[in-house]
Amino acid sequence: MDEYLEIGQIVNTNGLKGMVKVNPFTDDMMRFEELEDLYIQYKGNLKKVKIEQVRYQKNQVLLKLEGINSIEEAENYRNCYLKIHRKDARNLEEDMYFIADLIGLEVYTNQNELLGKLDDVFSTGSNDVYVVKDQNGKQILLPAIKEVIKQIDLKNKKITVELINGLL
Repeated sequence: MDEYLEIGQIVNTNGLKGMVKVNPFTDDMMRFEELEDLYIQYKGNLKKVKIEQVRYQKNQVLLKLEGINSIEEAENYRNCYLKIHRKDARNLEEDMYFIADLIGLEVYTNQNELLGKLDDVFSTGSNDVYVVKDQNGKQILLPAIKEVIKQIDLKNKKITVELINGLL
């Protein structure tokens, strides 16, 4: 398991004083208010920065980060990912998982047929969708609903699914 979890990506600047606009990767945008600091993945390194201010604009988070004091400095961090240490993550409810822990798990049918590996997860609003890639690179899209996702076993790096009519 990764030591750090991605919680957002800097996608733009905001204003002249170094505020950055972030697409959050968390279900609860207000989560940023609970953090004192975070890490910016910058040029292959993690840079710890203190959060000075949090605001919101539509579905994005506006952050003023210590040491970024101009639009020019903020521009340097465009497209950088924001991370937190796993110990600072919220405790998840039962049957909830961090996406980072799911990526790469092998996906099997309940008849033990290997479909491929979980390559990505995206949200549709009503539920998440698991993107499974087989050994040929073909994608299979599976809705993350109880009728389809039967078991997630992080210890054995395996997801078991039931393919309902119309999925393949």
